[in-house]
Amino acid sequence: MLPDSMTSGSVRSAAEVNEHIRALWMRAGGTLSAQERAEYELLVVEWAAAIRGDVVEAA
Repeated sequence: MLPDSMTSGSVRSAAEVNEHIRALWMRAGGTLSAQERAEYELLVVEWAAAIRGDVVEAA
């Protein structure tokens, strides 16, 4: 399952995705369940895509 932003075509900034990652870790107390790990992995992929997008725009 992809995050809403990846399926709807809207793109969140790397900073916004990073905030979601930080919030996930805070909620989890430093230990992720299997479901949280899956969410984390999707967020990291989304964050990496946002970073690449920022680099392309800068070029």
